[in-house]
Amino acid sequence: MDSLKSTERMRVDGPDGVETLPGLGVDVPGAPADCRRTLVERARWQWWPADGGDPAARVEEFLASSGLPLHELARPAPRHDPAGVCGAALYVSAAAGAALIGAPPGATNPAPTLPEVAVVVYGHDPAAVASSRPVAAGATAPDAHWWRGEWAQSWTPRQHADAVTAVRAAIGRGDVYQVNLVGHAAARYRGDPLPALRRLAALPGARYGGTLTGAGWAIGCASPETLVELADGRLITRPIKGTRPATAAGRAALLASAKERAEHVMIVDLERNDLARVARTGSVRVDELFAVRRWCDLWQAESTVSAAVADGLGLADLLRALCPGGSVTGAPKLAALEHVAALEPVGRGASMGALGWVAPGRIDLGLTIRTAAVDGERVHVWAGGGITWGSEPDAEVAEAAAKAAPVRAALGER
Repeated sequence: MDSLKSTERMRVDGPDGVETLPGLGVDVPGAPADCRRTLVERARWQWWPADGGDPAARVEEFLASSGLPLHELARPAPRHDPAGVCGAALYVSAAAGAALIGAPPGATNPAPTLPEVAVVVYGHDPAAVASSRPVAAGATAPDAHWWRGEWAQSWTPRQHADAVTAVRAAIGRGDVYQVNLVGHAAARYRGDPLPALRRLAALPGARYGGTLTGAGWAIGCASPETLVELADGRLITRPIKGTRPATAAGRAALLASAKERAEHVMIVDLERNDLARVARTGSVRVDELFAVRRWCDLWQAESTVSAAVADGLGLADLLRALCPGGSVTGAPKLAALEHVAALEPVGRGASMGALGWVAPGRIDLGLTIRTAAVDGERVHVWAGGGITWGSEPDAEVAEAAAKAAPVRAALGER
């Protein structure tokens, strides 16, 4: 009954996605490249905690009612129907992910119009090709009237450093092994935010570059990190941990850092355990360990972990197993999230969640790091890093600032 009520509410909401902007096409991360210019929104469903219920189950039920059954992920991908439903954008916030595993939700979302879960179903409309002009990859509409005010931080550098110290004390007591701490900043804006968000999505190394919009909100993502991908019957996750400036010296320092490698391997082990819960027994493997890749002006260490899909696995159980992502929570995950909820003064909003594309036989969800969101008045950004016993508070503050800098720059100077 709850699912039916949610579906009815979705139909009242009506379509209001990015495809309503002339000439831009669907810009959802992971959407099929061959289909983007012919996609139109068919239906959407959004969820806030006050709605109650299990959001993962509701997502799966809503998709099935929209012609996208994802209750058996081990099935081969069906033949793509160019006249039917193509797939859906899926956004799951960090707070929704915490709710799925019974963890504290953390502080209040600073963008209250932003839902904690959004699903937008797209179908094909060949007529859309004739009415839309070609847009080069990464291109944006002019934004001469865009104005952004000064950034207001959710915590000072000293407060951030004190939170790092508090995590190190918790590690010393044996409460946790690692905790990811995230800070937030917001700025007033005027004008159309979509060109700025698309500029963000076009940053170099943004494997999950794209945007998603709704009534009173929009998300822009430049994430390089795979939360989960389903390809050829295997589930793949690519955790990123370890950051240095993108110089020769920075690369050498990252490869030589025992602290960064220990932090990275800890999260790889966490991701292996998460995947093992939804994988065929004995199929989990580490395909690549501590590979150094570039995002903007930073080197980052990435690993690839994969596993064969277990028979009977559905999307809801997959989301419960992997959300929120291990690289942005810590280890053990539940204990880390308790410290996150206690220490972070502002909610994670659109950051540290999942955003991407789902369809029968295909899932591609990015972890929403390097992500911004807008509501009717402000643009919001988040950045942070993993804290271990070997962390130095001032260095962690500097690392978070380095991660946020390209995001802020893409959103325009004041």
